Amino acid sequence: MHPSDIPRVAAIDQAAYEFPWTAGIFDDCLRVGYSSWVAVSLAGRIDGYAMMSMAAGEGHILNVCVDPLMQRAGCGRQLVAHLLEIAATAELSIVYLEVRPTNAAALALYQQFGFSEIGRRPNYYPAADGREDAVMLAWEPTA
Repeated sequence: MHPSDIPRVAAIDQAAYEFPWTAGIFDDCLRVGYSSWVAVSLAGRIDGYAMMSMAAGEGHILNVCVDPLMQRAGCGRQLVAHLLEIAATAELSIVYLEVRPTNAAALALYQQFGFSEIGRRPNYYPAADGREDAVMLAWEPTA
C-alpha cells in the first residue's frame, strides 16, 4: 500500500463498515511502517487491503477488508494468506486479531487458516445499539 492508495482504501472501508477508519488512520499506519497491502485486480483496481503490525516477535492483524462488491471471490483469503506468509518469514511466534462475533464469514475464514479463539474483549467495537464484543483469535505458525 502506498499513500496514493489511501483514498480508494478508505472508500472500501466506508462501503464495508458501519464504523470505518478515517483516511488519517490509514496514513498513520503507513507512516509508522505497518505491513500494509492492497489486492489489485487484473484491471488495476484495488479490491481490498490488509494491515498488520509486527513487534517483539508477534503480529497483530489490524484489518482485512474487501470491497463489498468483490467479497466471496477469494480476495480476503489471499490477503490473509499473504499476511501469514509475511509472519512466517519474519519468524513471528504468534499472530493475533480481533473480529466481531457477528461476522460469521470472517470467523470461518480465520478458522480455516488455523486461528483459535483465545478470549473476548468486552465492548470492543462500536455498534448501532451501543457496543459489541470482539472475539480474540491467535495463529501460531507450524514448525
